[in-house]
Amino acid sequence: MSADTDLIKLYSGRILALAADIPHLERLEAPMATVKKRSPLCGSAVTVDLSMEDGRVSRFGQDVKACALGQAAAAVTGAAVIGRTLPELQQARDALRAMLKEGGPVPDAPFEGFEVLEPAREYKNRHASILLCIEAASEAAEQALQSDCA
Repeated sequence: MSADTDLIKLYSGRILALAADIPHLERLEAPMATVKKRSPLCGSAVTVDLSMEDGRVSRFGQDVKACALGQAAAAVTGAAVIGRTLPELQQARDALRAMLKEGGPVPDAPFEGFEVLEPAREYKNRHASILLCIEAASEAAEQALQSDCA
């Protein structure tokens, strides 16, 4: 099978459906934290706005300018992020990174939707785009908690 055929298969119907229906696809007014992440390799960018209440994500908004894989990852993140704690976000981020880079298992619920991105393991140049949203959400949650304690 050619590399082009493999790449076409990577962009499955499930990935394209997720990319077309990203939750929380709007910026927040007065978030507790905002984090922008960009992949220098492909130019994908994600901006995450987030607020925390009682140690959990209470509000979430995102602006996603990424390839279909980055958009799909943003959709999975957006669907699962409300109500999550910083440790849960960090665990999901680390599990997604391990799934892509080390052949690790799919992240636990509620982030099991990242399973759709398992075929991207073979495409290292796509990993940064896939990780953008969960990395930004984790960093924003950390900033929000720090500002709440200040």
